[in-house]
Amino acid sequence: MKKQWLATPYVIWMVIFIVVPMVLVLFFSLVDQTGEGYRLTADNFRRFVDPIYINVLLRSVVLAVISTVICLLAGYPLAMILASKEYSRKRILYMLIVLPMWMNFLLRTYAWMTLLERKGVINSILALLNLPQVDILYTNQAVILGMVYNFLPFMILPIYSVLSKIDPNIIEAAQDLGGNNFIVFKRVIFPLSLPGVVSGITMVFMPAVTTFVISKLLGGGQFILIGNLIEQQFLSSNEWGFGSALSVIMMLLILLSMGVMSRYEQEDGGGALW
Repeated sequence: MKKQWLATPYVIWMVIFIVVPMVLVLFFSLVDQTGEGYRLTADNFRRFVDPIYINVLLRSVVLAVISTVICLLAGYPLAMILASKEYSRKRILYMLIVLPMWMNFLLRTYAWMTLLERKGVINSILALLNLPQVDILYTNQAVILGMVYNFLPFMILPIYSVLSKIDPNIIEAAQDLGGNNFIVFKRVIFPLSLPGVVSGITMVFMPAVTTFVISKLLGGGQFILIGNLIEQQFLSSNEWGFGSALSVIMMLLILLSMGVMSRYEQEDGGGALW
């Protein structure tokens, strides 16, 4: 672009609302406020080494990984159905996937509380059918269910976008060469869809590992994730330094995971017939 000045408003916006907040978070994570002002310290990061906080991080990562895997296993077949040219009702299915995203995130989570509570809709239906009732509210299973429900569209849509752009002639060529449906999927369709898979995994894992609303409502506060811990430091404990350190650690973790996924995409992207 020859008229680079057109990008100036966007650059200013990003500097004010992205760069400056990140610099402030990094600043508060590296300083400690004293009576004489601020002093440089690494105590906020050393505090994170405590086994209590390590366990919180591990629990957050484990739940996020489980939710991401479930979203991938459930979302990939649905994305293939959407990308299929033979399926005539894919517009309706697409709308059913996107429609819940128009609703407020908090309201969707509250709706699951209504469904999963002891006298909620699901247990009422099970009682009418004389089936044993479920009691998963305020458990890890409820948190994972909430993550999968809220983040599943972020897995489906990138994969669907890539699958819908695959040249049908490539698939026909693979079939003409003697490949059955499984071989064609394994050696052609799935490798070609890896960019969408990587994007979907990234878009699900990042919000899942940092979420605090889902774990707070569906987990009932019986255990905390790293997002809840960061929220507590800023809103309850008034320890901005430690909260900022936790935020920096999470940003580094997310950047590391994005770098690994991007490297994998570059090395293994593309399809092959052999």
